[in-house]
Amino acid sequence: MVSYSPTMAAIRFGYGLSPHEKQGERLDDLLGQLADGSRSEPMFPRGGIDEARQRADDLAEGLREIRAINNGGERDREGRKLLQQKANQAFQRDAVARVTQAVFSPYGFYERLSGFWFDHFSVNAYKTLPMRLLTPLYESEAIRPHLAGSFRDLLQAAILHPAMLIYLDQDRSAGPDSVAAQNRRRGLNENLGRELLELHTMGAGSGYTQTDVRSAALVLTGMTVNDQYEMLFRPRLAEPGQIDVLGISYGGRKRSVDDCLSMLDDLAARHETAEHICRKLVTHFIADEPPTDMIKVMVDAWRASDGNLAKVYEVMLSQPRAWSDPGRKMKLPFDYVVSGLRALGVDRKSWRDIMSPYGDASDMTDKGNAGPSGSSEGAGGSMMSGAVSGSRAGPGKDMDGDMAQPEPQPQALAKGEALPANNGNVRKPGLARSMTIAALKRMGQPVWQPPSPAGFEEGVMTWLSPSQISERILWARKAANSLGRNIEPKALLQNALADMARDDTIKVVQQAPNRASGITLVLSSPEFNRR
Repeated sequence: MVSYSPTMAAIRFGYGLSPHEKQGERLDDLLGQLADGSRSEPMFPRGGIDEARQRADDLAEGLREIRAINNGGERDREGRKLLQQKANQAFQRDAVARVTQAVFSPYGFYERLSGFWFDHFSVNAYKTLPMRLLTPLYESEAIRPHLAGSFRDLLQAAILHPAMLIYLDQDRSAGPDSVAAQNRRRGLNENLGRELLELHTMGAGSGYTQTDVRSAALVLTGMTVNDQYEMLFRPRLAEPGQIDVLGISYGGRKRSVDDCLSMLDDLAARHETAEHICRKLVTHFIADEPPTDMIKVMVDAWRASDGNLAKVYEVMLSQPRAWSDPGRKMKLPFDYVVSGLRALGVDRKSWRDIMSPYGDASDMTDKGNAGPSGSSEGAGGSMMSGAVSGSRAGPGKDMDGDMAQPEPQPQALAKGEALPANNGNVRKPGLARSMTIAALKRMGQPVWQPPSPAGFEEGVMTWLSPSQISERILWARKAANSLGRNIEPKALLQNALADMARDDTIKVVQQAPNRASGITLVLSSPEFNRR
């Protein structure tokens, strides 16, 4: 029998405590979030999947029109610029909605799993222009509906989603002996075959060879994306004949999509895949050095249930190690920002009244990153700017060659126009973005933009650096000045850490010279930055 802790359940397995939520008292309450979360509709993509698909269709049509009418002309460049602007704006809205989804959702465990699996099956929204619109769809279509079901289904949904096929250049791959290769001189691209074995299933060092990588890439040929960014199988791209991967043959006289599906099913069923995924789960939730005995019982549950992920999670949560030795993991920036907003009691009403003064629940009328002071640093920003300036990315190009778009400044009010009242706290537009996606970019974890197919690094030492801590203190000070004016530090300490606050932290917070300093100390404390 494990010693279940509601506080640890929220902090270690969710996005932290919130004064607006009552924590479950049993393990079944935590596991129940899997079903409840899957039934809830996420806040992204904005307008729902159908509207997001329509935006992608409109972009595809616009790009076709530009190519057909003004190939290389001035109007062509202007048309591309307008399309890029619309796609970037839609992506920024969805990125803010992704953060607020984690803040407002009462299903923290489900949300954490969604983040884990997106990182496991990483794609980057800045690979190409269409990826700005496809990436939010990817998480909502491929990841979230399958994260508590069969790993086989999740693997197929993720690998064969248009976002993954574009991100790893599968849409450009053709078998060397295929009809397309002979007619168009297209070649084989091994990116997806390599990452499928190394990252998504078996894991590095698990026994596959370079020959297996190439063979997996050959089996995947034919899987591509049409002009509407939908997945389809094109036989003309597929490598003909029989192909062996890890001793199993696929294909034959005629290649089909079934060859790809069979290979994915076989990889999902391998023992090496179970070990790799279970190790990653324990590393993510429990400790950077995962206990081998914990991995073993999870692998046993995986094999007994034929890869039923809900059963694997249940076994992980049923281990005594899951509820002991807190603080072994460092919160990644996304976790830190979301848990900070939750501890501060941000809900949908306060988001509208304070974070978004114009009444838009996600501050979508403005694209600026300015903080309450009107500067990009916000409260206390000048003190910290030198410590992190070397780590900030300057203007450059997206992966598809487009010039990276600078964040526009906050829109000015019309003459005589006043900000609406919000409980006496007047906020400049841009606060929502400044406290969410802009802060995450500065901290090194921009939404839906992992640095590589391997996702974001998990280890404590990656995020325990002077520049990282400086950015978190800066965020805490800005949060104290903009969101904490009606919160007492003592109350925030209870909201954020409950019974996990250390005596020395309680003492330091009580001795703070003012409210803002006390709140900053709570959000900068070691306990709050770890889980």
